[in-house]
Amino acid sequence: MPPSPWICSSCLRRLALPLRHGVRVQQRLQSTANLTKVPSSNAVSPTLLSKARSIATEYTNLSQKLATDFDASAAKRLGELSRTADAVKAYDKARSSWDELQSLLKSSDKELQELAQDDVEPANERVEKAEEALKSSLIPTHPFAHLPCLVEIRPGAGGDEAAIFAGDLVRMYEAYCARNGLRTSLLKYETADYTASGSGAGGGAHVQEAVLEVESPGAYGILRCEAGVHRVQRVPATESKGRTHTSAVSVLVLPSVSDDAGDMGENSFNDPKSDYYVDPKEVRSEVMRAGGAGGQHVNKTESAVRLTHIPTNTVVAMQDTRSQVKNREKACRILRSRIAQMRREEREEELMRMRRTAGAGKVGRENKVRTYNWGQQRVSDHRSGLDLRNLAEVMDGGKALETVMDSVRGWMAEQEVLGLIAEEEVKQTQGK
Repeated sequence: MPPSPWICSSCLRRLALPLRHGVRVQQRLQSTANLTKVPSSNAVSPTLLSKARSIATEYTNLSQKLATDFDASAAKRLGELSRTADAVKAYDKARSSWDELQSLLKSSDKELQELAQDDVEPANERVEKAEEALKSSLIPTHPFAHLPCLVEIRPGAGGDEAAIFAGDLVRMYEAYCARNGLRTSLLKYETADYTASGSGAGGGAHVQEAVLEVESPGAYGILRCEAGVHRVQRVPATESKGRTHTSAVSVLVLPSVSDDAGDMGENSFNDPKSDYYVDPKEVRSEVMRAGGAGGQHVNKTESAVRLTHIPTNTVVAMQDTRSQVKNREKACRILRSRIAQMRREEREEELMRMRRTAGAGKVGRENKVRTYNWGQQRVSDHRSGLDLRNLAEVMDGGKALETVMDSVRGWMAEQEVLGLIAEEEVKQTQGK
C-alpha cells in the first residue's frame, strides 16, 4: 500500500509508523499525539493522597506491632486498612513505571524511544486504574450496606395517576429483584379501595402505600440509590383531551434487620447505643378495627395496630393481616428501620453540610431524582445525568434499569470523594 499523499515517506520512517496490516496513517498519527500524554495531576487530589499515605503508614505500624504482640482489635483495624494500603502500593508502582517511561522517551537512543512509545498508552491506563482504585479504597463502606432493606413507595402530587404509578414502581422493583436473585415479599400493600397482602400487585391498582421487603443480605447497598422522588410524565387513562400530566411518587429505602438478629452488635435491638434500639416506654400503641375490604373480619375485631414513637412523632399503622400479633410485628420492624435511618441521617448532617459546600448533595425522598417520560420512551436520572431511551425495559426491571442504577452508584461514589476532600480540608484548616 503506497504512502498517503499528504505525508512524506521520510516523516513516516522518522515516526516509525509503517503502514502494516492496512492501518491508516491518520489513526496512527492520532495515537502518536497521545504518546506523551501525562496522567492528570488532579486525578487524585493532594488531600486524598495525603490521607491515603497516612492510612498506609498506620497499616505498616500495626503490621509491625502484630508481628510481636497479637491484639484482636488491632487485627480488625488492620483488615480495614489493608485495601487502602494495597491501593497506595499499586498507585506508587504505576506512577514509578510512568516516570521511568518518560525518561526513556527522552533518551537519545531512537530504538529505546520506539520501544517506550509502544508502552505509553498501556502505562497511562495502568496509572488511571490505580488512581480510581485509590479513590475507591478511601470511600467508607456504608454501615447498612450489608443489610436487607425495606422499600417504601407512596404517591405524591398527581392524584390517581400518582397512585397508579406507585403500583408500576412496585412491580418494577419486584421484577428487578426477581431477575437478580433477591428475595422479596410485600410487607404492606394498601390501595385506595382495599388493603391486601401477598405477592404481586394488581395492574392499575391505586396504591396508597406499599412496603416491599427485600430479604437478601446486601439489598440495602444495591437499592439505596433509588431513594428520592420519581416523576412520571404521561397521558393518564382518565385524561379525555390527551394532555400529558406530571405526577410524583416517593421512594424511601430503609435498612432492615430480622427479628432473629436482635442481639447482633451494632444492630442490636436491646443496646441503647444501637441505631435500631427503640425504648418501649417511648412508643404509644393503639389497636383498632381494620377498614377496607375483607368480608366479615373487617370492622368486627381490633386487629389493626398503630405505633407512635413519641420523641420523633414517627407513626406506623399496619392492618395487612387478620392477626393483631402479626400486624404488631410488622409495624415494629418498619418503626425500627425508620428510626435507624433517621438516626444515621442526623449523625451525617454536619458532614452533609460540608459535602454541599464541595458540590455534593444529599439523596433523600424530598429530591426529584428521576423522570419517566412515556411520550418519548425516555428515562432521565437527574443525579448522574444519564438519559436512556429504553423505558419499557426499565419498567420491566431489566438490564436498562441496572444501567441507570449503575450510573447513580457511580455518581454517589463521586459525591463521596468530594465529601472526603471537603472533610479532610476542614480538618487541615482546623489543625492549623
